[in-house]
Amino acid sequence: MNYEDRDTYGMYKDHGTSEPGPDQRRGPGPEMMGANTLVGNAVYNHQDEDLGDIKEIMLDLRNGTVAYAVLSFGGFLGMGEKLFAVPWHALTLDTLNKRFVLKVEKARLEHAPGFDKGHWPNMADQSWAREIHSYYGTQPH
Repeated sequence: MNYEDRDTYGMYKDHGTSEPGPDQRRGPGPEMMGANTLVGNAVYNHQDEDLGDIKEIMLDLRNGTVAYAVLSFGGFLGMGEKLFAVPWHALTLDTLNKRFVLKVEKARLEHAPGFDKGHWPNMADQSWAREIHSYYGTQPH
């Protein structure tokens, strides 16, 4: 399911205009989007492999930034799934396919530092943050 399907406020709705031009857009996206509409979006890698979907978006309230997307990978019907905190800057929005792209091999993601839904890490811990950013090749904010 993509952001347009979860748009309860109509911010991405086509209001009858023809194809939007540079000065006509359908809502605030893709440069500005509602966080709730992004939960559930698919994440693929650059080889077009399905890596899972976004379960949560973590905000850093001290800095006023989006810090991580929590990605669910593996498992079946929620059983055995592993969660990963992926630095927000490691994701790219693919507006054509209405999904996110994470430039990481599927096998590498399988071995990434992760957690299960009953054991969330302390994401404010700076040593944990350095480990995660190092793994994905991003810089902490």
